[in-house]
Amino acid sequence: MKALLLAAGRGERMRPLTDATPKPLLEAGGKRLIEWHLERLAASGVREVVINVAHLADQFPTALGDGSRYGVHVEYSREGDVPLETGGGMLHALPLLGTQPFLAINADTFADFDFTQLPHEPRGIAELVLVDNPPQHPHGDFGIDANGRLSPYPDSPGAVRALTFAGIGVYRPDILRDWQTIVGDTPGARETPPRFSLAPLLRAAIARGEVGWRHHRGFWTDVGTPQRLAELDARLRGRR
Repeated sequence: MKALLLAAGRGERMRPLTDATPKPLLEAGGKRLIEWHLERLAASGVREVVINVAHLADQFPTALGDGSRYGVHVEYSREGDVPLETGGGMLHALPLLGTQPFLAINADTFADFDFTQLPHEPRGIAELVLVDNPPQHPHGDFGIDANGRLSPYPDSPGAVRALTFAGIGVYRPDILRDWQTIVGDTPGARETPPRFSLAPLLRAAIARGEVGWRHHRGFWTDVGTPQRLAELDARLRGRR
């Protein structure tokens, strides 16, 4: 299985740190955030990784090279000066990812999740990793009904609880098949290359019953602010 590390964002909430350094290249525990992912992917058996880049894109190959020092081979999907968002970035990277299911991870997160738990062939169009709602996102992303089925929204009819998307999932390329119909005329969708979020496509697939999920109860954090970066750094250094 190939993996896509989504690393193109500008990291506005992390400024001024991200004025000079892309967020995935910021350090915690003595390593760049994205290096933790590369090492965990290699340990799980992944050997081919695509990294999408936009903001300060040239820093990535300088810092990471071809990935060989981490036990993987890295290719870069360059998006230009303006990030294409999660959906547009995934679509732009598809020629490098191929036609088989692939693992996609938000590079600005950290988790002790074991990637080998994810199937190489999801039963539906995708399988997502969900976590308990963190303080900065108390309402969650998706609902779960009494039978354990995933709902498109936290407050969907029948939902008895909500969980947050961890930014980790396995996808079939078909997740992008009807993107133009689903996203419509949202800003950026008619640009070349198109710029759009993956969220509407996921919600549409969930409504069709085509998305599986699993609950990660271990450590996870969205490293979205300097404070959370400092907290992660302290946690990782405390482990040593």
